[in-house]
Amino acid sequence: MDAMNTLAAATRYEVAPGYRVNVRSGPSTKYAIVRTLALGATVAIHCQKYGEWVGGPYGTTNIWDCIAAGEYVSDAYVHTGSDGMVAPRCV
Repeated sequence: MDAMNTLAAATRYEVAPGYRVNVRSGPSTKYAIVRTLALGATVAIHCQKYGEWVGGPYGTTNIWDCIAAGEYVSDAYVHTGSDGMVAPRCV
C-alpha cells in the first residue's frame, strides 16, 4: 500500500444515520450483497471507482467506495464531505 492509500484507509467516514447500507461485490446494485453495515457504522475507504448512479441521503452519485477487498458501498450513503473522490481510484 502506498502512502496515499494508507492515509485514505486511516480516515473513517460515517454512514448516513438511520441507514443499514448494503455492501456489494462490485460498484452497482446489480452485484451481489456480501453483507449489510450496522446502524451507525463507519467505513475506511481504500479506493473509489465509478459505477452505477445511485441516489441517497448525500445526493446522487456514480462514485462507489471500496471498503475492503471486493466490498463496495455507494458514496451516496457515506458522509465524506465532498462531491468528488476522497481516495485514490481503484485499479
